[in-house]
Amino acid sequence: MLARLPATLIAPDGLLVDTRGRPIHDLRISVTDRCNFRCTYCMPKDVFDRDHQYVPHADLLTFEEITRLARHFVEHGVEKIRLTGGEPLLRKDIERLVEMLAAIPLPRRPGKTVDLTLTTNASLLPRKAQSLKDAGLSRVTVSLDALDDALFRRMNDVDFPVADVLAGIAAAERAGLAPIKINMVVKRGVNDSDILPMARHFRGSGHILRFIEYMDVGTSNGWKLDEVVPSADVIAIVDKEFPLETLDQNYTGEVAERWRYRDGGGEIGVISSVTQAFCADCSRARLSPEGRLYTCLFATRGTDLRGLMRGGADDLVLSNAIRAIWNIRDDRYSELRSTATERPAKIEMSYIGG
Repeated sequence: MLARLPATLIAPDGLLVDTRGRPIHDLRISVTDRCNFRCTYCMPKDVFDRDHQYVPHADLLTFEEITRLARHFVEHGVEKIRLTGGEPLLRKDIERLVEMLAAIPLPRRPGKTVDLTLTTNASLLPRKAQSLKDAGLSRVTVSLDALDDALFRRMNDVDFPVADVLAGIAAAERAGLAPIKINMVVKRGVNDSDILPMARHFRGSGHILRFIEYMDVGTSNGWKLDEVVPSADVIAIVDKEFPLETLDQNYTGEVAERWRYRDGGGEIGVISSVTQAFCADCSRARLSPEGRLYTCLFATRGTDLRGLMRGGADDLVLSNAIRAIWNIRDDRYSELRSTATERPAKIEMSYIGG
């Protein structure tokens, strides 16, 4: 089938690429659109209230359906899978899915299996970290937007304490889910005062702190450009106290710009979708809880793969569908953001995963 595709859509090594020559490398799978936090930049309470309609359980992809699709993505070039949400640890028996996905072999790397990670708010990690590791999870990324307890409680808007997130991080470390990445979404006038406290706390810990520019994902968070703290400003703040130097990417398409402390105190990163668009190298596909494929974090619509599976599509049809979707991919929202005259209604981050 590859021979029938235009040569411009096939990379020199035979892997699938899109219209801009971007290969597919990462797959983010949102296993639920539910979360036990109500972070103001993601799931504000006035929108995600008790009347909010979540994806019905019967509409969620089963673990077998997720694994079947994941195998096709791996055949097309995916090497890294990240489980997201919502809060993925709310999905019942998530360890069983981890075990199924962790066993998927990489066809171009004999003896290797897919790199499987998970992003979480850490609220359930103290009792799940070891079982996730035992099931085959490689690492976790933890969302933590402040060390100041009162500030963090306001941001998660469910009065969840910082100490319990730190306990989750400690549990993950004990279980061997390392190196642990800590994601801090920085919002001007809200938590930018905690940039240095976060750097001080995690410096020398072996964990990787990453500062994320506040993004206009979805349409419910009231995003404003003047609330964005540019990553360059964050680096300058940290560098003034702890001198930094740049690091190379781990792989082409990695979204975080990497820095390390010159004195050997570890590594930090910045994710700069607003001020330094990385669309040109983006290699991520996203699968929603009910099986819609999205080719951009800022997408307005996706393609229904669950319908194909439940309609009886065989593996060749599914594989060709994924190939066809990626072949016509031309997303570059972040590059166009500054020239856009209107804001389209985009998929919410709690539904598609960050």
